[in-house]
Amino acid sequence: MVFSARLFLRCVLVVLALWLALPVLTVLFSWGQWNSVSASILAEMASTVLPDYVGTSLLLCALVSLGVISMGTVSAAAVTLFDFPMRRSLEWALLLPLAMPAYVVAYAYTDYLQFSGPLQTNIRVAFGLEGRVFPEVRNVWGAACVFTLALYPYVYLLARTALSERANHLMEAARLLGAPLSRRIFQVALPLARPAIAAGTALALMETLADFGVSSYFGIQTFTAGIYKAWLVMDNRIAAAQLATVLLIVVVALLATEQRAQSRLRFSSARVDRHGNESQPMKLRGVSAAVVWTLCVLPVLCGFVLPVLFMFRALLQGDAAVDLPWDRFMQWSLTSLSLGGMTALLAVGAALLLAAQARLHPNWLTRQAMGVVSLGYAVPGAVIVVGLLLPVGWVQATWPQSGVGFWLTATVLGLVWAYLVRFVAVALQSVQSGYARVPASLDDSARMLGTSGLSLVRRVHWPLLKKPLAAATLLVLVDVMKELPATLVLRPFNTDTLAVMAYQLARDERLGEAALPSLALVLVGLLPVILLSRTLRRS
Repeated sequence: MVFSARLFLRCVLVVLALWLALPVLTVLFSWGQWNSVSASILAEMASTVLPDYVGTSLLLCALVSLGVISMGTVSAAAVTLFDFPMRRSLEWALLLPLAMPAYVVAYAYTDYLQFSGPLQTNIRVAFGLEGRVFPEVRNVWGAACVFTLALYPYVYLLARTALSERANHLMEAARLLGAPLSRRIFQVALPLARPAIAAGTALALMETLADFGVSSYFGIQTFTAGIYKAWLVMDNRIAAAQLATVLLIVVVALLATEQRAQSRLRFSSARVDRHGNESQPMKLRGVSAAVVWTLCVLPVLCGFVLPVLFMFRALLQGDAAVDLPWDRFMQWSLTSLSLGGMTALLAVGAALLLAAQARLHPNWLTRQAMGVVSLGYAVPGAVIVVGLLLPVGWVQATWPQSGVGFWLTATVLGLVWAYLVRFVAVALQSVQSGYARVPASLDDSARMLGTSGLSLVRRVHWPLLKKPLAAATLLVLVDVMKELPATLVLRPFNTDTLAVMAYQLARDERLGEAALPSLALVLVGLLPVILLSRTLRRS
């Protein structure tokens, strides 16, 4: 009986892993249909659009890397190594841009800085100028600035954790040996944070490559924009699959870099005493304190405060506030919440099943299944869309009466499937961290008292995992509400979410109306930031 239950759970595990990995496998298997037509399509792309996609994506990634490393490392080093006015407040305030979807930052700055925006208009009126005062922001450089402001917290968060573990302790030792401040920073503190900086940069680049909202709004030719253009404009599924494969290879390489850096980070942060008197930050006063304070305030100001103020200005400008579609806004909010809630419950259930199986029966099959599921968050939404719709088209062409196409494209089933492929990994990470704090001795004690299997999970694990499960539900809910690429293509007819309407209204230059769903997304995005800040303070 016990053997049958274990066999059943293993079968469920395999089916779940294959179900979540199917979109990626489909994209890879699409190369199995290689023929002369596919070769001619790839050759045509290589001679026309592919160089633009590769060049633009590489330039964008290089600029974003430079930006997030500079901004994230400087701010992390400042709040960790030095003590200055408002340091405690800035520690959590520097996380606030995490609540801003990159496409909302793009809408806000475009509205304020464009030719007809208030800044250029007031400057022309004040100084009697004509024509454009500032260059157009909708280009690769503008997109790099937007991604830098929205994604630098990845580097800041990991670098700050790495520096707070050992940097002050070792810097004090270097000071006692006579090393000047500059040498202590560049030869002692920053080398300790290199794995964290590499991991944070890889995460930022994965988000950059997966983005569709900013690249589409700015009209720049990235791989993600090319996938959608090949699928929706050119109606060429093979070309879309080939582009998706190239993007997937780059993302997998970045993921490997991030995991390798994380493993080195865990090694470098072992056996640390953070509570000694000698490991306190250096007290700054006068000009040096003002300079460091400014370096920490600028990212918060440009990445969160100004975009929010710009969106409020657009919302309240003229009669826009009166004409806002409040009834439709409520419908968009309910749709976003229902999709997010449904996905969050399913994702947390799947994550609990995987984590419990890994805890009770650790074996090769469980590790492989968890590895496959964990890859999902790194896969761009555009790749998942292509991977879902390719087999649907094949099944619909082979068995027209099956109704598969209807259920996956005319209902929310396909959309929820795409969400689960990406966000079960988010829930799994939270549940695993909760399990790490449950001592294994509790399982042994429960087994000695005759409790095992599902009864052990229900009576012992569940009460101790309530907080991690609640956090996982919140994280998945917020991520689903902010998700744009998959929602834009897979949503059923007349099913609009806050993210989709913010994108469509901004694309139609109706920024006053786009401000309402955008600010709602920012408000929701603040919830996990507050949760993260509280967790960091407790740790």
